[in-house]
Amino acid sequence: MDSKSLVRLPEPRRDGPLSVEQALLNRRSTRAFNNDPLSLAELSQLAWSAQGVTSPRGYRTAPSAGALYPLEVFIFAGRVEGLDAGVYKYDPRHSVEKIAAGDRRADLARAALNQSFIATAPVVFLFCAVFARMTNKYGERGRRYVFMEVGHAAQNLCLQAVARGMGTTVVGAFQDDRVGDMIALAPNELPIYIVAVGKI
Repeated sequence: MDSKSLVRLPEPRRDGPLSVEQALLNRRSTRAFNNDPLSLAELSQLAWSAQGVTSPRGYRTAPSAGALYPLEVFIFAGRVEGLDAGVYKYDPRHSVEKIAAGDRRADLARAALNQSFIATAPVVFLFCAVFARMTNKYGERGRRYVFMEVGHAAQNLCLQAVARGMGTTVVGAFQDDRVGDMIALAPNELPIYIVAVGKI
């Protein structure tokens, strides 16, 4: 691993300005973002909410059947202060590693059936899954557990965004092969959910 491609994220905050109830009340899909960039601390908070480690035993913010954690989180960064534009893979121990240089949000928008707001969000999260982590233990039913888990993780991310004055839209419509090729996903890794995030 190239140490220059690894970025340690700021420690996430453990309290915030908005209650869970207010975040639930205010959460709406947002397809229009302003031009303000995200800070590295804001990106840190969002990534942690989705998949961050929360205990010495490795448990994370989202529940996972058998604590097997099949999800992998990729971040398409376009406008983040202190972070070069590129695609990053999130390590739940709280760092990101650049896996592709350059702003790839427009490419992702095209692969997502030309949903143009994806290209304008300063940050876009892509959740991928390694289904074998679940199916090796739970058989075919493990596939169901993966989809449950990505729902938990994405909702965490959406509520955290609202609590920090941001908006999100979740996207399930995209061409799997094009998205996978864009970031050289392994054959056993499947993209399953996109979350665009930005200030409103």
